[in-house]
Amino acid sequence: MKIHQADSERHVLAITVDNEAGILAKIAGLFTARGYNIDSLTVADISEDHAVSRITIVTNGPPPVIDQIHAQLERLIPVHKVTDLTAEGPHVERELALVKVAGTGEKRVEALRLADIFRARPVDTTTESFVFEITGPPDKVDSFIVLMRELGLVEVGRTGIVGMMRGAAVA
Repeated sequence: MKIHQADSERHVLAITVDNEAGILAKIAGLFTARGYNIDSLTVADISEDHAVSRITIVTNGPPPVIDQIHAQLERLIPVHKVTDLTAEGPHVERELALVKVAGTGEKRVEALRLADIFRARPVDTTTESFVFEITGPPDKVDSFIVLMRELGLVEVGRTGIVGMMRGAAVA
């Protein structure tokens, strides 16, 4: 008997929630209890009165698992809305990273040249290192980091992915 595993798909979920203590723990607990992985997690206050936050989660799983995650999230009391940006259609994803690179001579010049190509901005400079700020789709950030490894990558800090539907649609 052959067991066929369904293909895993990457999904970006935008969740609007009441900004109350413990909501992030509830959502993370929902994933943990079912053995689902969170690849990226970002949270931001989105209302003037600080009453509502938006949580963006990137996860992977076959369609039935994604459907179950969606249904479980909607059952939580403080959750207002769950939108699967991946399923809804065209959307924009961005991530910010700080990338520290140490080097001298040719490696330093090459790091600056590549940063310019990737539109990464130096936000700190010493005679022996740079800290670059790069924003863009996750694959662009990944590519920049891979290239910087060869030039003296020291440290990386990433914010996680945020996403929005394209056009006038609201997630």
